[in-house]
Amino acid sequence: MNRYFAPLLLAAAAALPAAPTLAAEAFPAERPVTLVVPFPPGGPTDALARRLADKLRQPLKQNVIVENRSGAGGNIGSEYVAHAKPDGYTLLFGTSGPLAINVSLYKKQGYDPQTSFAPIIRIGHLPNILVVNPSVPATNVQELIAYAKKNPDALSYASSGNGASSHLAGILFNRMAGTQIMHIPYKGTGPALNDLLGGQVSMSFTDILTALPYVKAGKLRAIGLASAQRSDALPDLPTLSEQGLKGYDVSVFFGIVAPKNTPAPVVETLNKAFQSALADPEVANTLRSQGIVEAQDKTPQGLSAFITAEVPKWRDVIASAHVSID
Repeated sequence: MNRYFAPLLLAAAAALPAAPTLAAEAFPAERPVTLVVPFPPGGPTDALARRLADKLRQPLKQNVIVENRSGAGGNIGSEYVAHAKPDGYTLLFGTSGPLAINVSLYKKQGYDPQTSFAPIIRIGHLPNILVVNPSVPATNVQELIAYAKKNPDALSYASSGNGASSHLAGILFNRMAGTQIMHIPYKGTGPALNDLLGGQVSMSFTDILTALPYVKAGKLRAIGLASAQRSDALPDLPTLSEQGLKGYDVSVFFGIVAPKNTPAPVVETLNKAFQSALADPEVANTLRSQGIVEAQDKTPQGLSAFITAEVPKWRDVIASAHVSID
């Protein structure tokens, strides 16, 4: 009897799905987490990512490796993460470009910021600032708009390149202010800033960290913050929104995402780990030193809602100016 039933019982057991092991359920297991930065080493995004990676080791109990995969405005690294295994071990340190702007700017893109990722946490944003050469006869937004309308060929604004946030900031400004200030693209922030200081161009929208030393030295005049709220770096400087351009906000935001279909418990574990890292005093000092304003809503749902609002905003701006990159 036993000889008859034993093979049947073994066959039935083999057909059953294997029970998951504790090791398969645990996250993270005995391997490092990779944080992909879609830009070259040495920039502010890379510096912040490395600071966070160092502080993530304790809450995750695993090493976190920063990997730079730059190119195409952040698209190369972002596409790599979008197609990675959704297990929580490959994450993207995203910014406004790859997570909101590029989908409308580039003709070919191998991912969608709204559907290709599982949001983890919004870290914060870097306020941009509108600065002018001191020769421009304006000290606030309304004076600048009035001068631009009275002298339509007199002003120009520098950007770090076609499609850059500093370019789109000018498009949005012209659109909201009813001006036609000419765009002059450069190959990077450095050359644009040099010509602004030299008076070859009139104004620029750049990050507050870059502009602050020149504003304090009197080499540039700050007109207003191009963000939703004021900055501790220049607390007395009003935003463009406060000065009449209601809702104007061209801050560069930072967020962490994983590939879509990453399990919810893994997302929760990663979110808690990043919140722990952001609470570290050294990380907080890094944020302040770079002029980054920490996000108030650090939930995955908060980042998802923010991206959902940003994508159509920039799609509209880009379409209105007929800007595209092959």
